[in-house]
Amino acid sequence: MVKIATWNVNSIKARLPNVLAWLKEAQPDVVLLQEIKCVTEQFPEMEIGDLGYNVAAVGQKTYNGVAILSKSRIEVEHRVLPGGDGGEEQARYVEALIDAKPAPFRVASIYLPNGNPIGTEKFSYKLSWMERLRAHTQTLLAGDEVVVLGGDYNVIPWDIDARNPAAWVNDALAQPESRSHFRGLLYLGLTDAFRALHPEGGHYSFWDYQGGAWPRDDGIRIDHLLLSPQAADRLAEAGIDRGPRGKEKASDHTPVWCELKL
Repeated sequence: MVKIATWNVNSIKARLPNVLAWLKEAQPDVVLLQEIKCVTEQFPEMEIGDLGYNVAAVGQKTYNGVAILSKSRIEVEHRVLPGGDGGEEQARYVEALIDAKPAPFRVASIYLPNGNPIGTEKFSYKLSWMERLRAHTQTLLAGDEVVVLGGDYNVIPWDIDARNPAAWVNDALAQPESRSHFRGLLYLGLTDAFRALHPEGGHYSFWDYQGGAWPRDDGIRIDHLLLSPQAADRLAEAGIDRGPRGKEKASDHTPVWCELKL
């Protein structure tokens, strides 16, 4: 059994004590991090390595940034989402083969653009980035591998994924175009690991810092683990660990995880 988690930590430096405590407690085999908010060289590889994890980080100053932590060896294949013009400046994608036993598998850590405000180039960039992701996913699925594409997708897939759907009507996370592109990934053959095992609503992975959202459970589900058919066939369990969101100096996101029978 292998446990894979995704977590937008909203600054690895600010959350490092919480991250280390959660790694010790939850014991995931692979963790996909987003919004590490530091340059690659400043990622706390030593502290995380002391817990038995290999690290592959792709960072930039102040914003964005993604990483893969794995108890097995990591072979990085992409540090940027394929299909761009070669001028990618935003650190939003890292993909690697995990040399696990008894069989290796592929993962990617994804920090999809937020896209707000709608009607601007930021929203256009979000949609074009999702088109690139769909094209690359087609290539990955042709390889007949166990693949897990995890991360902060910045998409509320369905109204049941928000405590108050009306509050998000004018937000890029819930626009019909954003949801359509997300469904496009599923139509390729990917499976939303959490939704597959928990079809009911009322489960969230993000609670805003403002307006008492966390105490009121006014959340949204925007962090997803999408599985290739070969991974979905091995899906044993999936969940959202709300514990870290209740800690002091918490990220506004909390880990989402799944277990695969490999």
